[in-house]
Amino acid sequence: MSETKKVTGVVIFGVLLSICLPYLINMNVSNSFSAQNETQTSYQTMANEVAVVTPKDESGTPVEVPKQTETAQEPVKETAPVVEEPVQAEPVVYDGMTLNELAEKLNRSLKSTLSGTGMSFAKYSVDMGIDPYLAVAIVLHETGCNGKCSTQVRQCYNVGGMKGGPSCNGTSYKKFNTLDEGIYSFMYNLKTNYYDKGLNTPELMNKKYAASTAWAGKINHYINKIKAA
Repeated sequence: MSETKKVTGVVIFGVLLSICLPYLINMNVSNSFSAQNETQTSYQTMANEVAVVTPKDESGTPVEVPKQTETAQEPVKETAPVVEEPVQAEPVVYDGMTLNELAEKLNRSLKSTLSGTGMSFAKYSVDMGIDPYLAVAIVLHETGCNGKCSTQVRQCYNVGGMKGGPSCNGTSYKKFNTLDEGIYSFMYNLKTNYYDKGLNTPELMNKKYAASTAWAGKINHYINKIKAA
């Protein structure tokens, strides 16, 4: 083949290739897009089918799937507030005072051997229903314990001038084993021999307790001092 024919053939092939190549490229791209769209459509169809698939039992009958409901949250339990019990106030026993306050008041008038015995007088007075001012006033008058107590109190624990046995140092006055025993006996004597018989004031007691008619006046004097202490 001559050189002229070879060159002519190459030129014709190039022209044909330049004309056909764009069509080939477009067809290839279109086929690629078409295949991609078919794939996406297939995936979407499968997804839709999965979404709408209704479960069936062994016989092929559709089974209704219960709708999911929101789980009810358990209500928060409120903790009951801690209520502190109120502190119980001490009861008032006499003249607007508690037992301790009454004892402290009586202690301000009790000296010498009877110093600090206010609680005994207060407790026995409340228990027996006796006026504590009156009881202590009689003690102060009979024994001199507003200053230095008498020998009857210091040696025989006789706080009210009570008579009887056993004898206090050979006298007609009674001896007690302890100071508290002497206080209790004195208070019990006021209750049974005076208060229980309606003799509950110095004036009513005077004739039975002492021969002197001035006794009630002296007892009232001590009562006023005790109240003011």
